[in-house]
Amino acid sequence: MSIVKPIPKFSRPAGPLHGTVTVPGDKSISHRALLFGALATGTTRIHGLLEAEDVVNTAKSVTALGAPAAKVDGHWQVKGRGVGGLSKPAGPLDFGNSGTGVRLMMGVLAGHDFPVEMIGDASLSRRPMGRVLNPLKEMGLDVLGEGGDKLPLTVRGSANLLPFEYELPVPSAQVKSAILLAGLHAAGETTVIEKEATRDHTERMLRFFGAEVAAKPDSDGRTRITVTGNATLQGREVRVPADPSSAAFLVAAAVIVPGSDVTIEGVLVNPTRTGFYDTLREMGADVTLENQRDEGGEPVADIRARHSKLKGVTVPPERAPSMIDEYPMLACLAAFATGETVMQGLAELRVKESDRLAATAAGLEANGVKTLIEGDTLIVTGTGGPVAGGGTVETHMDHRIAMAFLTMGLATEMPVTVDDTAIIATSFPEFIGLMESLGAEFGDAG
Repeated sequence: MSIVKPIPKFSRPAGPLHGTVTVPGDKSISHRALLFGALATGTTRIHGLLEAEDVVNTAKSVTALGAPAAKVDGHWQVKGRGVGGLSKPAGPLDFGNSGTGVRLMMGVLAGHDFPVEMIGDASLSRRPMGRVLNPLKEMGLDVLGEGGDKLPLTVRGSANLLPFEYELPVPSAQVKSAILLAGLHAAGETTVIEKEATRDHTERMLRFFGAEVAAKPDSDGRTRITVTGNATLQGREVRVPADPSSAAFLVAAAVIVPGSDVTIEGVLVNPTRTGFYDTLREMGADVTLENQRDEGGEPVADIRARHSKLKGVTVPPERAPSMIDEYPMLACLAAFATGETVMQGLAELRVKESDRLAATAAGLEANGVKTLIEGDTLIVTGTGGPVAGGGTVETHMDHRIAMAFLTMGLATEMPVTVDDTAIIATSFPEFIGLMESLGAEFGDAG
């Protein structure tokens, strides 16, 4: 496991941000394209794959399992082994900082009868895996040894997985996806029941690869997502749209830096991922979706953002699944708004790369912003104008905390420092360069 030395960095107020840029491919879709390609027969070609550490670790893992993934002539290729056709790796699978990679892989491994050790970095090794492992164990996955529910873990799947019906206790696309991936290997139908909609990339992409997947509403408002087992997937040409969670930082910068006008091209605007942009518009932000179109089964648009005066709003808990990764950035934006912004239903933030709820509040307080945590609700009292800044933010090895506060510092009165920017490479290694291309200014603090 590689250890990267923390790199402190600060951002400072600059002139208006201008330009048209493209951010890297969506991380969620990139992970899935590699995993589904490994389970397909034939070759899957992936255009626009996010080449960040998290996704590269997934590529290394499928390669170790006998489905070689490599970049060829400008795009990635995966030579699939078919559902149930992967082979025992020679050593542990290292997922670095990626919760998505490790949890989805558990669903893949559930249908393979050999032991696999799964490891990660210090941050990932603190994150609970029980809510994924527990339903998979009901289907036939074994957890070997006494490792509990945290990495490192050794799991052994089964060639005779049981079909399963499971109601998600809390909204989680990762848990849903792991169960559906395991269901590909089971005889019969496996169903996941959602009370609240979560990201549906797995369902969309499974259909694209040829699996039988149905989503039907219940009379009580729940949705039943069913996959038919003993599936056969076919290799496909996959085009990965730009990541809306990465685009969020550039959009936020344009909204808070006076005089800015920025366009991000080709961004995924799947309705299960646009809660951040819906909330920005409620706050009064000048954010528009232009040139809307469909690419590879997913809706895509160019997002234009201009400097705006913001007002505080209440973000309801049912919106959380569609913007769970964007709350640190939203909280930083709320610091500039008039009045209070109340963000409800944030329990999931406590089990991300860090306790994002606590880390976000602490970072804001360090920069002169009043915050309050009440249970799983975060309340930010905005200034309606300038934000002091001048503080140092502890990222706790969390890439989104680092990027959110560097973005905030572009519009504060004094520079904002984060204690570690090396971790940004796990999801968005181009972040600093793209921001600077628009006119942002950063400096080394160490």
